[in-house]
Amino acid sequence: MTESLANSRKTQGWKKTVAITVAAAMIVAAFGYAYASPYIAVKRMKAAADARDAATLNEYVDYPALRVSLKQQVGDMLHRRIEAQHSSNPLLILGAVIGAALIGPLVDAYATPEGVAALLDGMPPTGKPGEHPQTPPQDSSAQPAPAAPQAAPPTPAASGNAAPEPRPVTTAGYRGLNEFALTWERSDTGEHYAAILQRHGLFSWKLAAVELNEGGASN
Repeated sequence: MTESLANSRKTQGWKKTVAITVAAAMIVAAFGYAYASPYIAVKRMKAAADARDAATLNEYVDYPALRVSLKQQVGDMLHRRIEAQHSSNPLLILGAVIGAALIGPLVDAYATPEGVAALLDGMPPTGKPGEHPQTPPQDSSAQPAPAAPQAAPPTPAASGNAAPEPRPVTTAGYRGLNEFALTWERSDTGEHYAAILQRHGLFSWKLAAVELNEGGASN
């Protein structure tokens, strides 16, 4: 009887230890996934943008919040541009007024799957009249293009001496518990641009804001 009771206690103790270990492992896994969730969201957003998958991309975008942010950021960018001129030139003032009037259409153009794809490819709005999102290069793995005939090497006269424009440096990281930033910075101009994701629930994130030319020179 005593031996049976001892065995029962050992079994219960073993089960309790296993349960605690499993619970601890699940908690650690949940925290790990929660930490990695914005990186996963960015990867899926970029894949959807490259594949022109608007339905999937829309799941990761808070369009009303993005519209508000775009309107404010483009307006602030134009305001900084006017102040940087330090001039009462009527043509400059007229250009600024026209630019301000075109904020609405510009926001409408960028608060779309095509605009989001451009934002995620480091091509933010510049505030120019009639501006539309540039089309990022499509993911070649989705639909590989047929091989083109090999062209002859360019001659020195054709290639010219112009150096290719440096690509922006991309970084990503938390700004707080509920905010994550994907940032592009050009070392040659100091231009700084960021796409901001906000937490929705524990594991979900959505693109909700942008920052244009923060800490950089105006275009």
